[in-house]
Amino acid sequence: MSRVWKWNRPVTVREVLEDLQKERSIAYTTVMTVLDNLHQKGWVRREAEGRAYRYEAVSTRAAYAAALMNDAWSQSDNPAAALVAFFGMMSEEQRETLRDAVRIAQGPETQKPTGPSELAVPPEGTEPPERTEPPENPASAQDPDGR
Repeated sequence: MSRVWKWNRPVTVREVLEDLQKERSIAYTTVMTVLDNLHQKGWVRREAEGRAYRYEAVSTRAAYAAALMNDAWSQSDNPAAALVAFFGMMSEEQRETLRDAVRIAQGPETQKPTGPSELAVPPEGTEPPERTEPPENPASAQDPDGR
């Protein structure tokens, strides 16, 4: 999936193969099998182009990561404790990124000050980036290889 996400466009088995061969020896059939498996799992869509297929990611890497986090959190018997433990593992930079993401997700109409530095409404005259909805993730589980 990393290669498909990297190009952010439909790719052929040959393109992925040639890119992977820069790092290691790998067979065309191996790449073809992996892309076919990703298609069967719903992670990529494909369109025929001559005798080959072009494969394209169904969702973004960000949507995939969000789905993994959501799955892990929803499986906890104590979601609040799981979040506290997760936040405790974060660096200060990651916590600041989280604060920014919450500000964006809340949107200007729902933002309420919660403290002097935590999730406060942005200063006058600044607008958060336009809110976009990530595409729905078609699969909730990943295989052991992380695909």
